[in-house]
Amino acid sequence: MGARPDPESLRRSPHFDGRIFHNSTPSTVMPPDAARKIFREMVFGKEKRRPGSPVPIMVPSFPSHDTLRAVWFGHASTLVEIEGRRVLIDPVWSLRCSPSQTVGPKRLHPMPLALGKLPTLDAIVVSHDHYDHLDMATVVALSRSQSAPFLVPLGVGAHLRRWRVPADRIVEFDWNEETTVAGLRFVATEARHFSGRGFTRNETLWGSWVISGESQRVFYTGDTGYFPGFAEIGRQHGPFDLTLIQIGAYSPYWPDIHMTPEQAVRTHLDVGGGLLIPVHWATFNLALHAWSEPVDRIWQRAKEQEVSLSIPRPGEGVEVSSPLEVDGWWQAL
Repeated sequence: MGARPDPESLRRSPHFDGRIFHNSTPSTVMPPDAARKIFREMVFGKEKRRPGSPVPIMVPSFPSHDTLRAVWFGHASTLVEIEGRRVLIDPVWSLRCSPSQTVGPKRLHPMPLALGKLPTLDAIVVSHDHYDHLDMATVVALSRSQSAPFLVPLGVGAHLRRWRVPADRIVEFDWNEETTVAGLRFVATEARHFSGRGFTRNETLWGSWVISGESQRVFYTGDTGYFPGFAEIGRQHGPFDLTLIQIGAYSPYWPDIHMTPEQAVRTHLDVGGGLLIPVHWATFNLALHAWSEPVDRIWQRAKEQEVSLSIPRPGEGVEVSSPLEVDGWWQAL
């Protein structure tokens, strides 16, 4: 379990009521009558929730150049190369996204690259403290093998300090706070979600992120439901050359906290996105929909809205100036 942050350190946030954080748009994690219906669907549902054959992975390379580029490792874990710097987002290398490596959601594919083979990083960004986005083993390993700072929402630093990450490598942010690291501007922006690694919720903040260089800009949603604040993020910080947008693990049972693929396209348009790379799918089975349904739906909506879309295999690098053509690689699995 994670450490509980000191409430006194969080009181500067207008989103903190002295006990927990709140979304600006009211949200329900799950309706009261949902548990029974979810259990029934898990037992009797007929969705193909796992691929029928191995997910193809590619061993990434990291050429040294200034081209805006992203390497998606699976789920939300992504390395962004921007203006010669490297930023790692929501790194999770463990077999399971769970407090235990014996039980809990298990990977549908291996990681394309060993953690120790990552290139030198300039920053490590975390969106919130759920196990599929904040992994203790990965954080501990990165704190030893890399020297980059960890940029995290308010309260999440308590977990890292408990795991003996040096305090001077942890920078905590409220929404709309920013800093500059290695010449890049990082802004913690709003998301509509929740937090927690145990029996309590919302004692730490969650968020999305803006990563900007002199001429290139990237937006990452983190986990979020759709809300009007994305348009404001676009007005303040956009347009963006690249968006990394959460598409998987949605359900009518929790509509406020995860987006559908169609809402993901709407978010991309709201923030003024150029190329869209969907994340948060294909790696951990966290919802009742078919494992590949998210990309089928976003591919269709992107075509309808004439949105530039790239859907890489895990480990496959995408150069924003010459993105991969969508080839439906997942449909044969």
